[in-house]
Amino acid sequence: MKKGDWAELAVSGAEFSVKVTPRARRNAVSREAGQIRITVTAAPEDGRATAAVAEALAHALGVAKTRLTLLRGAVARDKVFRLD
Repeated sequence: MKKGDWAELAVSGAEFSVKVTPRARRNAVSREAGQIRITVTAAPEDGRATAAVAEALAHALGVAKTRLTLLRGAVARDKVFRLD
């Protein structure tokens, strides 16, 4: 995926519900029926997987990862991010 492929979704204040799969074979971002699915190779230890998910989502949206705020799901597979 190229940086900014989902730039049309990058609206300030938008919330993104994400389903995460840690310890995957490769990093990938996809949209299926309104649900964003992100797979990351990082292990879910010490917040590494969550950081990798934020980075992947920011890359897809074409924004800086510091603009994403984790609202819910710090230790869960279902996460909600807000774009500031």
